Amino acid sequence: QVQLVESGGGLVQPGGSLRLSCAASGFTLEDYTIGWFRQAPGKEREGVASIRSSDGSTYYADSVKGRFTISRDNAKNTVYLQMNSLKPEDTAIYYCAIGSGWPPWKADFGSWGQGTQVTVSS
Repeated sequence: QVQLVESGGGLVQPGGSLRLSCAASGFTLEDYTIGWFRQAPGKEREGVASIRSSDGSTYYADSVKGRFTISRDNAKNTVYLQMNSLKPEDTAIYYCAIGSGWPPWKADFGSWGQGTQVTVSS
């Protein structure tokens, strides 16, 4: 019933931009914390950004702060990740997930999307 559908990944040059979307169904987005995570080969999964949909509170990993922006459209039940000034080290599979609790390291992210590949390369 709970489903997250991601889109927007692709190949971009360093310095380029991508906008990822996470469309949620089967639940009310406003009741949850939504997180974007990424995992590159040989590295552990990293929390990139999170948003508390009820009030719009946000969290960003230091590695993306100032470059990435998480936002949500509660009416569309969709969360976005705008990624600017992309670097090769941003290359990873990006996942969205839903959980409860705030800050995000206290949330229980129990439902995940399928992931979308982001590749930053010249």
